[in-house]
Amino acid sequence: MLFLIRHGETIWNADGRLQGQCDTKLNGRGREQAREAGRILAKLLPDAAQTHFIASPLMRARESLEILMGELVAQGKLAAVVPYTTDDRLIELGFGRWEGLTWKEVRRDAPKAYAERDADVWNIPPPDGESYASLASRAGPLLGELTGGSVIVSHGGITRIALHLFAGMPQDQAAKAVIRQGDVLVLDEGRAGWASGAQLETTAARASSAKEARPLR
Repeated sequence: MLFLIRHGETIWNADGRLQGQCDTKLNGRGREQAREAGRILAKLLPDAAQTHFIASPLMRARESLEILMGELVAQGKLAAVVPYTTDDRLIELGFGRWEGLTWKEVRRDAPKAYAERDADVWNIPPPDGESYASLASRAGPLLGELTGGSVIVSHGGITRIALHLFAGMPQDQAAKAVIRQGDVLVLDEGRAGWASGAQLETTAARASSAKEARPLR
């Protein structure tokens, strides 16, 4: 069983700005989201002490993982915060020249590039940025190497490519899947579900209940 978690909210998330590979810190809400992810994992992890913890090297992911592990300590699942590894392959999708902008600003300043990408989000990158296809080539092999009992804290883009590569979600659907800050995706032998408390919501159920996909930030 693999647990894939999106980092908590940052100021840029709250402002609707595209972060991509820019390094930003969690805000207060983001720290609470990381604690909640820790509480969820405390109910689902079979053996936290034997779990491999890994994070994107970006600050918002590392901070989320450290807070999450602190909550596992508070819940009695870990004796102390344990060492974890980082891997550059887990860095977020690069938004190139669009990083730091809102979608409103992108549509205003680069309407043609926006429309071209919006027609094929999986394969077309932002200017000087990265496509989901490229991200899948970068991060997919790492995710495939990880065995059960691993907790990964990274980004919405990483979760989206995992939904396609390991849960069979079509590319166009995965590229626009709803990934909330602090979400816990559970992957287990080709099945995928969203964890909330001790309950799992299937990815199909979430997709059918979502009125519109949230843009990746």
